[in-house]
Amino acid sequence: MIYNDELFDLEDKVNQLAKDVLNSQTVIDYLHDYQAIDKSSEVSDLVSDFLTKKEAFEKIEPYGKYAPDFKETRRALRKSKRALDTNELVATFKISETTVQNVLDYISLDIAQTISDTIKVDAGNPFFEFAKKGCGGTCHVNK
Repeated sequence: MIYNDELFDLEDKVNQLAKDVLNSQTVIDYLHDYQAIDKSSEVSDLVSDFLTKKEAFEKIEPYGKYAPDFKETRRALRKSKRALDTNELVATFKISETTVQNVLDYISLDIAQTISDTIKVDAGNPFFEFAKKGCGGTCHVNK
């Protein structure tokens, strides 16, 4: 690779884009929501309860329905996960997290399409339908 003024200019623009993203209201909201769940003792208790129940289930999972209390342990795990997911702080954080991911996906798509319309963009969101994405193999080609 040859280092020239164009490369340094490109690096400056990338750094400015990163600063702009970090200073955006979307990322500020995300960081605020992250700090809120990090400081919440209620969320900490829910996470701890979930991890305890997950560990208990993982111990008996290989034995399936033959393990004692399999259904009850699995149900307790699901209830714990539901309690965690429906917590207001956690739900708000997940929405913020998805919003930031969408912003990053669209930035990646815009950069890729500026170069070529045939570049595939691996978007983390399965509902990100605007990008041409895929494994690049022939397994999905209709024959």
